[in-house]
Amino acid sequence: MKKKLLFVCVENSNRSQMSQAFATILGGVDVEAYSAGSKPSGIVNPKAIAAMRELGYDLGLHDSKSLDEVKSFAPFDAVVTMGCGDACPWMPAKQFIDWQIPDPKHMEPEQFNEVRDFIKGKVKDLLATL
Repeated sequence: MKKKLLFVCVENSNRSQMSQAFATILGGVDVEAYSAGSKPSGIVNPKAIAAMRELGYDLGLHDSKSLDEVKSFAPFDAVVTMGCGDACPWMPAKQFIDWQIPDPKHMEPEQFNEVRDFIKGKVKDLLATL
């Protein structure tokens, strides 16, 4: 049975987008991954698109979404928040996880890629526990 995951950050332009991508890459057909923002920016950060392109994934196909736009996919097996704090509303899920991941929005490419790689490890660990 497929596992449904939702990744949430503030703007849905960096961390949650990359998390969704890694869950799709690493989880394959066993995972349905979604992402959303508590205050979506409306765009996926070009830095995130470039960072994921280096790994062969086209994040440019993603859209920045609100939580309202993904609530129809609930319930989720896990909702992972990262940095939205009190702005993260409740979503039907079996478990809630908060990852303390710095927002890479204003980072230089080298530091941005360190955050990207950290996210990849967190997603890999999450998938191993589901």
